[in-house]
Amino acid sequence: MRKFDTKIQYLKYKVLREVARLAWNDQLLEGALDIPKVIVPGKVPTMRCCVYKERAILAERVKIAMGGDHNNPNVIEVIDIACDECPMGGYEVTDACRGCLAHRCEDVCKRGAITFDHQQKAHIDKSKCVECGACAKVCPYSAIMDYKRPCERSCKVKAISMSETKAASIDNSKCISCGACVYQCPFGAITDKSFILNAIDMIKKSDGNKKYKVYSLVAPSISSQFTYAKLGQVLSGIKELGFYTSVEAALGADMVAYGEAAELAEKGFLTSSCCPAFVDYIKKQFPDLAPYISHNLSPMASIAKYMKEKDPECKIVFIGPCTAKKMEFQKDTVHPYIDCVITFEELQALFDSKNIDITTLGEDVLDNASYYGRIFARCGGLSDAVAEALKEQGIDNFDLKAVSCDGIEACRIALLKASKRGICEVGFDLAKRFGFTFVGGHPMAGTQFSGIKHSRADLFNGSSMIIVPPDFGDIALLDKIKQFLFPLQLGKITISTAEHHDDVIAYTSQLAHIVSSAYIKNKNAENHVGFSAGSYKDMTRVATLNEKMWTELFLLNKDNLAGEIDELISSLSKYSKALKSGDEKALYALLSEGTARKCQLDG
Repeated sequence: MRKFDTKIQYLKYKVLREVARLAWNDQLLEGALDIPKVIVPGKVPTMRCCVYKERAILAERVKIAMGGDHNNPNVIEVIDIACDECPMGGYEVTDACRGCLAHRCEDVCKRGAITFDHQQKAHIDKSKCVECGACAKVCPYSAIMDYKRPCERSCKVKAISMSETKAASIDNSKCISCGACVYQCPFGAITDKSFILNAIDMIKKSDGNKKYKVYSLVAPSISSQFTYAKLGQVLSGIKELGFYTSVEAALGADMVAYGEAAELAEKGFLTSSCCPAFVDYIKKQFPDLAPYISHNLSPMASIAKYMKEKDPECKIVFIGPCTAKKMEFQKDTVHPYIDCVITFEELQALFDSKNIDITTLGEDVLDNASYYGRIFARCGGLSDAVAEALKEQGIDNFDLKAVSCDGIEACRIALLKASKRGICEVGFDLAKRFGFTFVGGHPMAGTQFSGIKHSRADLFNGSSMIIVPPDFGDIALLDKIKQFLFPLQLGKITISTAEHHDDVIAYTSQLAHIVSSAYIKNKNAENHVGFSAGSYKDMTRVATLNEKMWTELFLLNKDNLAGEIDELISSLSKYSKALKSGDEKALYALLSEGTARKCQLDG
């Protein structure tokens, strides 16, 4: 802190500082309206067209510093008057276009969206353009620009759009409160609500921690935030503000790692509950994966719960870098343990509001957590912590295959792979972004053997090929695919959606491999020589398989496959029941139904 990345952050800090200063002195009600004039004195504008607009925007910032719009559940808010109504036309051809002869932009556009006027200047047909950016990449004059709004570009969950007034608008049903738009808005028109008044109120009412103790729960990143002072001095400054003491949230990370390791070993597949933005992202964008979110609370909530159990009257203020934590602490499952959340930026404003120079203070100590708890929040830190927890609990029969993701884009790819939408949605998304055509394909051919030594030139002859195109109505594309596949001498091309493919393949292919694998484990399998013929060979042919590949395929389609196994078990139980009871009529009926079904399907 003290060193702000942008003037916007510095302006926000000054508003927070003045609000806090008045709150400490019980002068906020009468002094709040004067804050804009304190920050922007005189009549010369330094940020906007006039000081009156500057002060009007500052007045809105003061409201947000005091808690913002209580009717808006989101902690991220748009200051309409501050929004500059940025252009948002996507890719557009600028005056830099020279009308060259190369026409590379036209050649690279797969949608035919580029046309030329009588002066050979390029134009983009927005009804055809998919905003892939391929034309901009090949233009030798860099004449094609992407005019997407900075806030919209920063939002990877597509929660930001343009309102009727042309100001930015946030869709709360998509927003995960990550704060990316807050940092990227060049005018500071998007900002996060502050709860510093709640923190100040708790400290003042504690009467010097006599009525109850006020703890600060600090994120591990506090060690790198206040570069102008030592960590121990920052902790001493927190005590000077009126906190009883500071506790490491990393201790909660140790607790979560221990709990998630055990839960993961039990369930086999798990997504972490540590990051509230990530959890919210799964619930809103991948609801089919919501059951696999860890049932453990986040590190912040876990250690706070423990502290409240030891001292029910205490108050706990979490201090960290993340705006999503401000959303998390208001949830019913977390609010009983966390009373307030503030950021490091707000902590600096609190220091300066009481004129506390932390560089002059002695050094306090913070030594609650382990190494693994402290590296928990960095990319790969959670994986390392869970691996260590598995080892400490003696769980050595579980093969940890953690996927570490850095940023929401990487999370999206990993979650798409884990969800039943799978590879096709990943492919379609990448194709749209980078300007190529992706078609999912699955040849229904192969043997139980793998490796190049088992390859055959006629492997695909007469077999079926399933394709999953991006557009079922694109006849030209389907014809191109047919021509492309012609040399394989396929017997049939089947067009399907990814969902229908996964549903049917669970029965026609994956269940057969499961049944074969289970069948070969029977104790009588070792006695099959001299007693077996075609039936045994057919049933056991695919028991020899690539375990690593099929394990991944089965898990990617686990819901459909598990349903097929359950249905088969239910059907087999009817045969078992008829045999055990000696019910000849029932057994005959079951076998007749099977024969009739086979004849019906084979025509």
